[in-house]
Amino acid sequence: MARNGIKDKVAIIGCESTRFAEHWDKSQFDLLFEASQGAFKDAGIQKDDVDATWVGIYYYFTGLSGATVEDIMKFGGKPATRVENYCASGMDAFRNACFAVASGAYDVVMACGVEKLMDEGGSGLPGFRIFGHPVYPLPSAPAMFCLAATRCFHEYGWTKEDLARVAVKNHANGAHHPKAHFRRPVDIETVMKAPMIADPLGRFDCCAMSDGAAALILTTPELAPSYAHGDDYIIVKANAISCHTNFPWYVPPGGPGADYVSFPATVKAANMAYKEAGIENPRKEIDAAEVHDCFTITELLNCEDLRFCERGKAPEELKNGTFNWDGETAVNPSGGLKSFGHPIGSTGCRMLQEITKQLQGRAEGRQVPNAELGLCHNLGGAYAVCSVTILGKPD
Repeated sequence: MARNGIKDKVAIIGCESTRFAEHWDKSQFDLLFEASQGAFKDAGIQKDDVDATWVGIYYYFTGLSGATVEDIMKFGGKPATRVENYCASGMDAFRNACFAVASGAYDVVMACGVEKLMDEGGSGLPGFRIFGHPVYPLPSAPAMFCLAATRCFHEYGWTKEDLARVAVKNHANGAHHPKAHFRRPVDIETVMKAPMIADPLGRFDCCAMSDGAAALILTTPELAPSYAHGDDYIIVKANAISCHTNFPWYVPPGGPGADYVSFPATVKAANMAYKEAGIENPRKEIDAAEVHDCFTITELLNCEDLRFCERGKAPEELKNGTFNWDGETAVNPSGGLKSFGHPIGSTGCRMLQEITKQLQGRAEGRQVPNAELGLCHNLGGAYAVCSVTILGKPD
């Protein structure tokens, strides 16, 4: 275990995101420029104040290297790094930026993420037949997560209606958010009758593809009071990342793969983050959480892996309102990936700016009452990599 973490060493002083949507009239450069300029304005800085940048990008067709940032922002040759770590790319970019500030290497940095998916056409995420192992093939993303759904149905007696309640909750939240891709509530009957994608996951059990970008400006807590959010900047309490096998279905029981009723990467990353932040009872201490609901089954398992409820009890807690925006532990008050879609490299940064604004009391959608401590959770690949970040107000 690392001796020195980043608790209370990094402050968020500005953040912004684009609308997540099918942006046929905008390029990835347009989206990244819009998010970055918004973050600069929010922080009260100019682009020349930024010492270095980390950008989360998953697909090569969105951009290669840190030059993707330089080509649009014109930072004049300052350090810029592309970060790729599956769906956790954006939050890993944020993690790298945090450590740069915490180390004292830079005073002001930007963490951002962008992805331009819709121009590629086709169905589902591109690249599954190109990337990966030459012998061990990768199934589609819905096929990966339907394994967890069927196992939980077997182990716990969960039903398709339990999954549907996740979609209903998140689309209800997203209907209130001006930047969500999908802003229409759905009912259980609609979700249940939707076309099947990978049994038992139907269309409304799967998040959509989108285009979008998000950006955050970071500095030290000592410098934070001199910027625009001097009275309400947000402190990074912890950031942890855990990486596991790319091929959990080929790993024998007891190995580093998944048992499909839990994702080891989330459990490990959460435990590390809670230890660094000093959190002992996540359900009682975390007020708002943006978690990776790439599929409805994923959110239910996230709530258990993050210790928001007991094993096997997530559907019951959801039904009882525990995870509502005004419940005991608000989960995806923005509407999550179900409402925003999932532009891979930018999702983590969007989550972070959502929780930042929740803690500042200026959420763009539903505002969680009296939010003091927030969590962001990004799960990538075949449940292979997970990043967990905890944000709070200054002590």
